[in-house]
Amino acid sequence: MADEKLDGVNPTRNELLSLKDRAKLSTKGHSLLKEKRDALIKEFFEILDRVQGSRDEVEKKLAIAYAELNKAQIDMGDMAVKRAALSVRESLELDITSRSIMGVSVPVVESKMTSNDVISRGYGFAGTSANLDVAAKEFEESIKIIIELGEIEKTIMMLAKEVEATKRRVNALEHVIIPRIENTIKFIEMRLEEMERESFAQLKVIKKNINARESE
Repeated sequence: MADEKLDGVNPTRNELLSLKDRAKLSTKGHSLLKEKRDALIKEFFEILDRVQGSRDEVEKKLAIAYAELNKAQIDMGDMAVKRAALSVRESLELDITSRSIMGVSVPVVESKMTSNDVISRGYGFAGTSANLDVAAKEFEESIKIIIELGEIEKTIMMLAKEVEATKRRVNALEHVIIPRIENTIKFIEMRLEEMERESFAQLKVIKKNINARESE
């Protein structure tokens, strides 16, 4: 790898100048990609920290919700709980847009859930348990967090994919493309120097021959 050069390059001065410009652009691109990679990794871990907190919160709420639901089933009976569940009105709307993180388009999900009480949920007071109200409230709040988790985890997946792609480009520039360009520049410079020495030697021979003829 250390001695590899670019293919199909002619050892000319124009090619040398072109390669030197290309080397500058590649070095600048390498620097920018490293900055992008580092920024993406920083953003990735910041968002990752939010995931565990949201997971812990939703697990706690669901644990409470299921515990209260079990109590409601004991108090009301399974059929009554099912009837109450079937009477609940839908109250969730999602608005999905996107935002850019270092050029990566990630989802933004806004959930619009109306604040429900016993009446607005659709089931009445009669024949229902207070435990059912608590369970419903905890389930509703869990849904909001689950939606947020979906947004965060999708963002993490997309950022991780972009981090890997950026790392590959950085490594390709650092270990393959830039070294090959630099090796090719050195090769052309050496070849041009050889050609200059050969031309100089040829000129000396021609001059010597001319002088010899003039002295005859």
